[in-house]
Amino acid sequence: MENQEKKHKRRVRYSGAYPKNYREKYKELQPEKYADTISKVIQKGSTPAGMHLSICVKEILDFLKIQPGQTGLDATLGYGGHTQKMLECLQSEGHLYALDVDPIESEKTKERLQTLGYGPDILTVMLQNFADIDQVAEETGKFDFVLADLGVSSMQIDNPDRGFSYKTEGPLDLRMNPKKGISAAQRLKDISAEEFQGMLMENADEPYAQEIAWEVTDRLRRGEEIATTTQLRQAIEAALSFIPEKERREAVKKSSQRTFQALRIDVNNEYEALYSFLEKLPEVLAPNGRVAILTFHSGEDRLVKKSFKRFYKEGIYKEIANEVIRPSQEECIRNSRARSTKMRWAIRAD
Repeated sequence: MENQEKKHKRRVRYSGAYPKNYREKYKELQPEKYADTISKVIQKGSTPAGMHLSICVKEILDFLKIQPGQTGLDATLGYGGHTQKMLECLQSEGHLYALDVDPIESEKTKERLQTLGYGPDILTVMLQNFADIDQVAEETGKFDFVLADLGVSSMQIDNPDRGFSYKTEGPLDLRMNPKKGISAAQRLKDISAEEFQGMLMENADEPYAQEIAWEVTDRLRRGEEIATTTQLRQAIEAALSFIPEKERREAVKKSSQRTFQALRIDVNNEYEALYSFLEKLPEVLAPNGRVAILTFHSGEDRLVKKSFKRFYKEGIYKEIANEVIRPSQEECIRNSRARSTKMRWAIRAD
């Protein structure tokens, strides 16, 4: 009968002590309801599924010296951890703008921050690439402080539907905005071995670039599919089969990380976007405005270092970081994803 009450369906419990499937992690994916579980996961040095632990928060805030009444920009919103801390510094005076190209996660973050009391009077979230900061500044005016965290958010990495990790089965997508551009699987279909080799070397410093490129393109040429994360990892394993067995597992792990990184950078045009952001940055900073940038691999860091040095020599920045700032040992123990982080900063001339 239509009016018959539906029977209550109990939630499926973990099959073992801990859930292995991303979708079973109902406790970790609802951190506001299961604080004890989240605390235990973090204490073990892991990042809870669906969450992101912000890196170098103290170092960033110590440098930015945010004052109530200022106007700031979080160029890479992500999970909003840095955003929340910067909003706290504003003490309800001033305004923070936040950019992100991911329509899925940015909406979740916006709702999360609104629940904490950060509404449109103090925070504006914009679905926009940070390469277009000049267009943003035309609407907002210049910024007293800017933060750009160039890392991929943990909730993107952990979600198998996004295809960012070689560790879990999922579509080989890797796009920050799944509604724009082509997926990594589509990108591979039309790539030559030489071009793929160059991509692996330029975007990830991959030592086995030639072997991986030839294996992947040869499989595709023979009509095999590489449409999932597992299929790409298997191709990498086959490419490195010449490595002695005792060393092979670690080599495959590192080459998989680098290959996925190289493809992600390519399909999202990350270097082009970063270059554009760095070129436009001085013009959107107010006099004495401060910028901090977190990078996670050598290619990014080289671009940031080169840009800061050039504008410093030209007198546009009056001060820049002489050395990179790294997370503390304690933070790296607490959050293993912090280990590759480098922070650089610059201050706009008056």
